[in-house]
Amino acid sequence: MAGFSNDWRLALRSVRKTPAFALAAIVVLALGIGANTAIFSIVNGVLLRPLPYDRPEQLVQLWHTPPPQQFPGRTQFALSAANYLDWEQRNDVFQQSAIYTAADYRLSAVSEPVHLQAARVEPTYFSVMRGHVLMGRAINPGDDRPGSDHIAVLSDRLWQSRFAADPQIVGRKIELDGESYEVVGVMAADFQKPNFAQMWTPLVWDPVEKTVRGEHHFSAVARLKDGVSVGQAQAQLDTIAASLAKEYPADNAGWGAQVVALRDATLGSVRQPLLILLGAVAFVLLIACANVANLFLAKTLERRKEIAIRTALGAKRGRIIRQVLTEAVVLATAGGALGLVVAHFATKLVVNVFGAGMPRLGEIRLDVPVLVFTFAIAVLTGIAAGALPAWRMSLSDPQDALKQGGRSGSAGTSRRARGALVVAEVALSFVLLVGAGLMVRTLWNLSNVNPGFDADHVLTANVGVGSHDFETTKQEIAFVDELLRRLRALPGVQSAGSADSLPLVDGSTQPVAIEGHPAQDMSHQPEVGVRVISPGFLDAMRVRVLRGRDFTEQDNAGALPVALVSESMARQFWPNEDAVGKRLTLTFFPGVVREVVGVVADVKDQGLDRKDPVSALYWPVAQLFYPESMGKFHGFPLTLALRTATDPASIGQAARAVLHDVAPNVPLLDVRPMQSIVDDSLSSQRFNMFLLAAFAALALLLAGVGLYSVLAYSVRQRAREIGVRMALGARMRDVLRRVVIDGMKPTVLGVGIGLAAALALSRLLETLVFGVAAHDVATFAGVSVLMLAVGLLASVLPARRATRVDPLKVLREE
Repeated sequence: MAGFSNDWRLALRSVRKTPAFALAAIVVLALGIGANTAIFSIVNGVLLRPLPYDRPEQLVQLWHTPPPQQFPGRTQFALSAANYLDWEQRNDVFQQSAIYTAADYRLSAVSEPVHLQAARVEPTYFSVMRGHVLMGRAINPGDDRPGSDHIAVLSDRLWQSRFAADPQIVGRKIELDGESYEVVGVMAADFQKPNFAQMWTPLVWDPVEKTVRGEHHFSAVARLKDGVSVGQAQAQLDTIAASLAKEYPADNAGWGAQVVALRDATLGSVRQPLLILLGAVAFVLLIACANVANLFLAKTLERRKEIAIRTALGAKRGRIIRQVLTEAVVLATAGGALGLVVAHFATKLVVNVFGAGMPRLGEIRLDVPVLVFTFAIAVLTGIAAGALPAWRMSLSDPQDALKQGGRSGSAGTSRRARGALVVAEVALSFVLLVGAGLMVRTLWNLSNVNPGFDADHVLTANVGVGSHDFETTKQEIAFVDELLRRLRALPGVQSAGSADSLPLVDGSTQPVAIEGHPAQDMSHQPEVGVRVISPGFLDAMRVRVLRGRDFTEQDNAGALPVALVSESMARQFWPNEDAVGKRLTLTFFPGVVREVVGVVADVKDQGLDRKDPVSALYWPVAQLFYPESMGKFHGFPLTLALRTATDPASIGQAARAVLHDVAPNVPLLDVRPMQSIVDDSLSSQRFNMFLLAAFAALALLLAGVGLYSVLAYSVRQRAREIGVRMALGARMRDVLRRVVIDGMKPTVLGVGIGLAAALALSRLLETLVFGVAAHDVATFAGVSVLMLAVGLLASVLPARRATRVDPLKVLREE
């Protein structure tokens, strides 16, 4: 212990004696450790931390698997009520299961009504999930009985934002959709399942709803019995689904079941990008280690005589290695402390700018595991950065070091070691730059994809229609007509329309029967995207009508039922024919045969990165009716699109006032430009690109600094040699060329190694890129040129210094 204490004192004394060296090493390590800590805090909060439920490994998410011929490439689909109830009754692998679905409520508030997103859940839901209740209770079995079903459980964020964290909230009555509900509990902040839910209410089954198999809009969770694996549960549900397909072929043929661990269902989409980013930031740390190792090699070379004297006085080789490693760990610990500051601000920046779509956002923080990680990585970084210099120092010949002017063996070996470190830095930087380049190309390609509409100068908003606002579809259609008429009269509004959902936002997919094609059961009918729109919507979105006509005011309830189809749908069902005049029927609305009156351009409804266009059908809102088989009418979704001649944001307040005049109790929600929706659809690609580009830029900077420092130190060490050469007639350009060549050798070698490594690792990015191959020649070539340019710049500066060596001064010193 006394020896280690002495090592720490000597290390601190050495740091104080060379403050410039210490500051450079600490800053470089702080950047590397801080970046790693920031990403690890995100990975820890999102991927590594257990889900906030009791025995979360037992929880699974249940899905349908749709027929591949109807939904090519899609492996998960929402559940139907009747099928879920059969799964629940026939399985013996689940302790309990629970079904749930999305719901919208209007909360009556003091100023104006507030729209809330909620989940209607089976009473077994909370006993399946076993989440933490902050106060009161959750929904229990029996709460779905008529007369006792008007209760609500609030999320922590709703309790905080709308009820000012009222400690007396339990037992309080609130008004939802004009009816009184009792608040029976508040869930803890870490309970966010499903993630859209601001509150939970009991799911009360409609007798008709329980028999429906062909309509899918439910989700379900289940808890496995002790000792039952996900694979065993999957096998049993496969058997049950196969039986149901035989019993109800019209609805269930081709429909299967899927059991997914809840952790995978929650984190599946972000796991690979986060792990890739963690690997990328580890490269940055390795480059920082190489940089600090280079600094230590230069410093230890200057301490050769000191070490030689220590050795002559009896110091063992291990003692020398330990001393150098201790100094490196001291600097790395200081770098880790500064890195925590870097990580704090970096994590806040990433979460604030890119975290909106990230699951478990509230669990990202610099907690004890992150602090332990930072300390461990600081110590390991110090050891890694000091190992090579310590080993090289312990091998130096004390006799050679004590000779006056002794320069040969150790200096040459050290120079080669430093060159090898530079090669490693360049290679690692090359790999990161390729990844960043591919993500930049991906974002650029996505930004230039033709979405089939023009988002510029379009204002969008959701109209918060409640379940009790209108008794019939006819009343709501009249409301839509009046609202659009007044909106079109606003100054600056060029056109206006409505739809049940906007492009790039989830919408309905329905089976369709084509007249003239063989009749099929619903389970075998093709599925198409279905949108209910008003006249003026296509004009507001600038969706082109390719053939036929758009909807008009005459396409009302008393007119011939009509439809528009997308170009892809026309090509799918009527190849080499004109789709205009063809007839079809939407299976969920039987008995209504619609005539195709126009073909419109394809719209990227399901994401800009969707390579194959999706067949879509549009029908006029004025011809919407609500089948009795679907129970009581609860209103249909309504979204506005207004094309403006000015900044869309300037119309928002006027549109809100118009809606208030037409329907004072109906709120206008999510008022924002369409371009904002387009930008949000690219958030995951932008997140990946931003972080990879930041890491690559930092790696490039560190590699350039590392190369410059090696060459600058080499020029200083070779001043005598350069002076002698110039005295013997060497020209300035010869000296310049020699130094530049020495600098470009490790750069070219590093680019070659990095090229091979990037080609090997590029397949990891195949699922993240769009419109560009993972081994894109242009990206690899561009990165190669950039790395060579940085290497040349880092070489030219020391080379110019070499040409300023005064041979007379050097020879006089000799």
